[in-house]
Amino acid sequence: MTQLSVALAATNATTSNTGGGGYSMFLILALAVGAFWFMSRRARKQQKAQQEFRNTLEPGDEVMTASGMMGYVVEIEDDAITLESTPGGSQTRWVRAAIAKKIEPPVVYDDEEEDVEDDADLTDEERAAAADDAVIDVPDDLSSLPPTRGDDETDRK
Repeated sequence: MTQLSVALAATNATTSNTGGGGYSMFLILALAVGAFWFMSRRARKQQKAQQEFRNTLEPGDEVMTASGMMGYVVEIEDDAITLESTPGGSQTRWVRAAIAKKIEPPVVYDDEEEDVEDDADLTDEERAAAADDAVIDVPDDLSSLPPTRGDDETDRK
């Protein structure tokens, strides 16, 4: 019995001597609440952006669902969106929240395609004659290169 009372007395003495136990607990709690608020704020912004994106969908848009199915929006009714996976093919109905992202068509520049077609008809000599690049002299062997410096030499500027 005496050992138990001595241990309880020692515990009471150490807790009463710290004095700042409530303040540090309040600080930890405030930091946890602040971190939770910042994380939930970011999630709310992302949810709001997704909701705005889903509200701006129009028939003809190419979209991808959360499961990975790609298709074109055919019809929009309240919370249901009808997608067509292949032109003239089957149509499926999806909940608006299942649409993950809009697929933007790739941008193709007509000028690049014409250049490629023109270059395919040219011979190597014609390409070399048409090039405006400066001539680069590439040595055939290492004999024309300057000698390398040794490790004991210092840099000279």
